[in-house]
Amino acid sequence: MLDLAIVSQGRTSAEALADTETLARRADQLGYRRFWVAEHHNMSSVASTSPPVLIAHLAARTERIRIGSGGVMLPNHPPLVVAEQFAMLEALHPDRIDLGIGRAPGTDQRTAAALRRSPDGLGAEDFPRHLIDLMGLLGDRRGDHGIWDHLSATPRDEGCPQVVLLGSSDYSAQLAAILGLPFAFAHHFDMGGTTDAVDLYRSMFEPSAVLAHPHVIVTASVLCADTDAQAQYLAAPGRLSMLARRTGRFMPLVHPDEANEHPDLPTAAQMRTERLVSDPDGVVAGLDGLVARTQADEIMLSTSTYDVADRVRSLELIAEHWG
Repeated sequence: MLDLAIVSQGRTSAEALADTETLARRADQLGYRRFWVAEHHNMSSVASTSPPVLIAHLAARTERIRIGSGGVMLPNHPPLVVAEQFAMLEALHPDRIDLGIGRAPGTDQRTAAALRRSPDGLGAEDFPRHLIDLMGLLGDRRGDHGIWDHLSATPRDEGCPQVVLLGSSDYSAQLAAILGLPFAFAHHFDMGGTTDAVDLYRSMFEPSAVLAHPHVIVTASVLCADTDAQAQYLAAPGRLSMLARRTGRFMPLVHPDEANEHPDLPTAAQMRTERLVSDPDGVVAGLDGLVARTQADEIMLSTSTYDVADRVRSLELIAEHWG
């Protein structure tokens, strides 16, 4: 499961974060493998701004599920800072921490410059070097010499978090393959290119000390309800929000009653999308089809609804009918 701690219209950030905890705890109970949280900045509708802080909270509130970042946007942070944060998380919660790494800013350019305290380097050209530095600080050293010769990430424990490279392009697929890392493709972005990217990753994959064979995670936008009609009703706020983003506007998640009466909904409903919105039979068929096309080792669900109870119900239905 991937969650952004979305702040629905009329609700607070504190309520959104509490909803994320509710979702993580239920995913843990249902037997899901991972629960990741995103990094976004300066967005009133997203409460997940600091993955390490939220990961620490969620790991303390769950028992067995792996908790991770989907992802930490590495260009926003010095590698040593990220390494120390996740070394501490791993020491607190051994063998339960994932470090998903991305190269996008997770925000606009002005906010990115404020995070980095400089407008320099906003193109993320140094991303591969910073990634190798981060991996080396966590014990996965790729070379005889590096930043790890004179710096170390503490607290040092026996294990280290699992590093996963995130992406929505061939660039990230190639880099993950060359470094021998697991690769998570953002299929839920609805930008296409999923099959090409994962095929490229597998064809170029070079075994490493941390991974002998390619490992693909595909993130899918999925909403499952007891009936197809209910699923379509609950999906309306997310469809309107997506239409707004694609036309350069901002729209928070409104109540489904309001969304289903909105004049833009017919246009939003006609947009091309790979979102899976249906009853259990329809969602299972869609997930089976996605796995067949991508040969994914894992599917990560991203579910957008106004009310957390509907996200929980979606998880429950998928666990019952597909898991």
